[in-house]
Amino acid sequence: MTPREQTELFEETILCPQACLAKDARRLRAEEPCPYRTAFQRDRDRILHSSAFRRLKRKTQVFLSPIGDHYRTRMTHTLEVSQIARTMARALRLNEDLTEAIALGHDLGHSPFGHAGEAALNEICPHGYRHYEQSVRVVHYIEKNGRGLNLTQQVKNGIVCHTNRIASTLEGNLVRLADRIAYINHDIDDAIRGGILREQDLPQDCTELLGHSKSERITTMISSVIEHGIESMDMMPEIRKAHDELHAFLYANVYSNSLAKSEDSKAQMLVKRLYAHFREHLNELPREYMDLAERFSPDRAVCDYIAGMSDDFAIRLYEKLYVPRSWDVR
Repeated sequence: MTPREQTELFEETILCPQACLAKDARRLRAEEPCPYRTAFQRDRDRILHSSAFRRLKRKTQVFLSPIGDHYRTRMTHTLEVSQIARTMARALRLNEDLTEAIALGHDLGHSPFGHAGEAALNEICPHGYRHYEQSVRVVHYIEKNGRGLNLTQQVKNGIVCHTNRIASTLEGNLVRLADRIAYINHDIDDAIRGGILREQDLPQDCTELLGHSKSERITTMISSVIEHGIESMDMMPEIRKAHDELHAFLYANVYSNSLAKSEDSKAQMLVKRLYAHFREHLNELPREYMDLAERFSPDRAVCDYIAGMSDDFAIRLYEKLYVPRSWDVR
């Protein structure tokens, strides 16, 4: 037996009956199996080595281009989601490799400037824009110069369902929970670091139940999911209630009308200006995006191009197009 076949046999032995097995993975385009890695392990590796994954380190999580090394980026958020999801998957005897692949790929389609950029693209693009759908476009149509990564159907389903849909696998639904657990807790941490919140500002009934630190709250939520079991794939009712209350608190005090969002209008203006420019000058798109314009539509290709930009790249490109520079007569 090959190492891959041994792993597949081990999965059948150790994982719970409801887990998704690697031997059942399906791709749109058939491939020769790897002798060492399962299909889901290959998906994880393809995502990690993708250009879109590397760009996550320069994309906003909540704070737009924060000064300081300890604020989250889209990449560090992704890594935290992956760690939380893997912990729960292992405890529940679900497929950890599938869970990790979905977690690492779930935000590949996020635009520059976080949800501010997403809102701008959704407003200006005729077809709309949702980052979870864009993440699937990235792995299916955009990566590798339009060839895509040919990920398994199970991973792509988990990616597109990570925000507000029921996935076809328990592993996909677990990543949706891990995403919530990660961003609620690290956004509180960043907001406190940025002076927007204090620990004592958090709803007391929530902190009494969930914990008085980031670590305690994450542990409580993870434990609740594990203890509730795979039949529900959710937190215990009282923990879910406190989680939802904390989530509402963040929307009211951090995600809107706070210093963290003071630059959002500028970011949205920048995204809209770039969109308008490239919609009028398709010939300035990189070759692979001009191919996408022919394959799909000009609007789709321009959206794909801008959505893939990091914050820094979008700002530099905007300055190149619209900010005058001194004339050097030497």
